[in-house]
Amino acid sequence: MSVKIRLTRQGKKKFAYYHIVVADSRAPRAGRFVEKIGTYDPNTNPATININHDKAMEWLDKGAQPTETVRAILSYKGILIKKHLLGGVKKGAFTQEEADRRFNEWMKQKEGKIEAKRERISREKEEYAKEHLEKESKIKELRAQEILKKASKEAEQPEGVEGEQKEAVPQAAETPAPEVTESVEDKKTGKKTAEPDQTEQKQVTEAEQPSPEPAEGEKVEEGQVIAEEKEGKEVVNESEGQESTDNPEKPQEEKSE
Repeated sequence: MSVKIRLTRQGKKKFAYYHIVVADSRAPRAGRFVEKIGTYDPNTNPATININHDKAMEWLDKGAQPTETVRAILSYKGILIKKHLLGGVKKGAFTQEEADRRFNEWMKQKEGKIEAKRERISREKEEYAKEHLEKESKIKELRAQEILKKASKEAEQPEGVEGEQKEAVPQAAETPAPEVTESVEDKKTGKKTAEPDQTEQKQVTEAEQPSPEPAEGEKVEEGQVIAEEKEGKEVVNESEGQESTDNPEKPQEEKSE
């Protein structure tokens, strides 16, 4: 059975953290494991790592193989360099005291780098917050100046002009546009005529309405009637004239007889 030191995923979606465990290589990612030796949280900057050095060294000595990510974690925490120094002590290259001194120096340097990174990150955050506050304050000042300008312009305008403007707006809104309808003749020609509003038609009284003009046909008929009357009078006059001339002849004839 091959043993590996690997990560098992925990937490929720888009906010995961991991456990560092020793497990069988054939077991699934979130399956059974032999022992838990630490935790790894990548959501912080720098990442938060808690690991048991003695347990990790014990399993490495037994032959457990770490994954690539776990190897980087062990190197970050100084476990791999400690294993290397202990190997030199076993070979007799240097004593245990020398190995401890070297390891302590390396850890101080590493802690100094980590602390410097934390300070840099915190300083960047503070600078960003200051810049953000300055931008917000500038925006507020500009808005306040615009408000003052508008208020001064409104104060300079006379009251009569404001009243006229206020009265003109509702009058323009009250007058609706005339409705456009199509008559039979307009449909043929393709033109549109606007019908007047019903309200305006109701306001026109009967007295104001103009008298209807006779059509052309009616005018012609009246003219014909007048002409016929004149002709009738002339005919009557002629007939009366003839009778007046004929009547005196009759008594003369009777006298002669």
